[in-house]
Parts: sequence; C-alpha cells; structure tokens
Amino acid sequence: MRELTPETITDAVLEQMATTPDPRLKTIMASAVKHLHAFAREVNLTPAEWIKGIEFMTAAGKMCSPERQEFILLSDTLGLSALVNGLHDATALEEATHTSLLGPFYREATPTLPAGSSIAKNPKPGSECVLYGRVTDAVGRPVAGATVSIWQTGADGLYDIQASATSVDYRGVFATDADGFYVLKTVKPLGYSIPMDGPVGAMVKAQARHGMRPAHIHFLVGAAGYRELVTALYLRDDPHLDDDVVFGSSGDLAVDVVAEDPDCPIKGMPSIRFDMRLSRESAADKTSGRVGADPSAILKQAKNETAAVGAG
Repeated sequence: MRELTPETITDAVLEQMATTPDPRLKTIMASAVKHLHAFAREVNLTPAEWIKGIEFMTAAGKMCSPERQEFILLSDTLGLSALVNGLHDATALEEATHTSLLGPFYREATPTLPAGSSIAKNPKPGSECVLYGRVTDAVGRPVAGATVSIWQTGADGLYDIQASATSVDYRGVFATDADGFYVLKTVKPLGYSIPMDGPVGAMVKAQARHGMRPAHIHFLVGAAGYRELVTALYLRDDPHLDDDVVFGSSGDLAVDVVAEDPDCPIKGMPSIRFDMRLSRESAADKTSGRVGADPSAILKQAKNETAAVGAG
C-alpha cells in the first residue's frame, strides 16, 4: 500500500482524476485541487477549521431559495464574480461597456413595458426621475430593437424579490427605438446593505466590513448578433462608490443625476443618462453564459440534474 503524506496526497488525487474524459473539466478540477491543497498547507488548516468551513458552505446552501442565491452572494463578496466578469470582458471582439455584477436578485419573469413607462408601481409624488440612454455598437452606430432589462431597489432599499416571490416592482424590460434610444421613469436608487442575515453576512461582519453597496441600477442588454451585456450604473456621489462590498462599481459606470438635461426626452424631471456600447458576438459567446443567473432558474436546473442522476 502506498503511503500518503501531506507532501504526496496532491499527486495521488491528480493521478486518480487523470482519466476524466472532458478536457475542460479535467483542467478545472486539477487546478482546483492544486490550489485547495496549497491553501490548506499555507494556513496549516486544522480539523476544527476545516469543519467550520464545511458548516459554512452547508449553511449557505440552506439559505438558497427561488428568491435568493447565497453562493452568488459569497462569490460577489470574495471578488470572484468581479474577477470572472473582468476575464470575460477581455475576450470580447470589441471594446464595449464594462460589465458589472448581475447579482443575486435578477429574475427572468419581468414585464415588457412601453417606452416612457415607470418601473415604480407606487412612487411618492415628486420622487421620480427619467432614465434614458442610447445603445450602440462598438463604433457608435445605433442598435435598434435591443432588449434592455432593468431592475433596482425600491425606496426601502430592498428588491421586490426580497419581499415576495410574486410581486414585481422596480424592474421592467424595454426595447430601443430606431436610433438606439431607451427611456423610462423610475426613482433615484439608494445604496443598501447586502443581506446580512445569512452565513455570508456573518463572514462580512467577522471581517469588520461595512456590507454596503453604492446606489446603482442593473442592466441586462441583448440584441441579435451582439454579445449580451450585463452591467450597472452607479451614482457618482454615493459614499461607497470606491469600496463596494461586492467590487461591482467601476469608474466608467459612474453617472450623475442632472436637474435639467436639455437632451432628456421627458421634460420637467431630473434625469440620468446611461449610454451603452455592445460588442459583436463571437462563436464562443453563444455558449459562454453569464456571471450570475435567476436564483429560481439555478434551483430548477439543479433539481433537473438531480432527477436525471436518480433516473440513471
């Protein structure tokens, strides 16, 4: 029998996984094992600390639901989501608007609304502003008929999905016109704390981090022949713009609320303009996916895969 030691265990695991038929899975898992083992050696991980880690991941799994994805939140707060976004940006055929985090509160079941509509169901009088902008290709030509999905927190700093699985508020889908413009009404977004009632929140507190996100509005933009864009605008005057707990804010995504914008298509209201550039779609983009997903879709896929394994 071979003797396994802290020095030889990594090679033994890699040898056993060497028959993995999928080359990409083989590469990813081999690298994961190497880095996990190196991490354990570097910090001299104890059995008690190891079990704490297992308990943490178990608790994160239990917090996941059709309305919440704790593992995406974990990835966000560790900067992994932002890193993967950045790596994805670097593979684009052309320079486009920087991506930002999809986040754990995106939902695919969102109503399509006519241009100029409000995504706020019951806004307080005088609280609304206009959100508009232009979607173009990488060289500035308008992209007509692009789908622009938008979602944000309400006046209470919460997403609709956090209060109810069925209510839809502060989100909507719009289409760009022949000149690439979209326009809607909403309310000025607020900065907010990430959910702190779960294991990720406990981790953030233990690290003495504030847990705050700067005020922002999410966008998911799609058009035939172009790479899907997941991004967000951030209000420039937010105090947490430079220390976003999930590392989503970026300089070129910062915007101002303008009291009187002569270019705004709806007059008499403060406005935010946010233009976006799309890159042409590559063959790889068709299968690369996005960083983040509708929590309910993730759980549905997991259940389908579990059922398939059971049937086999």
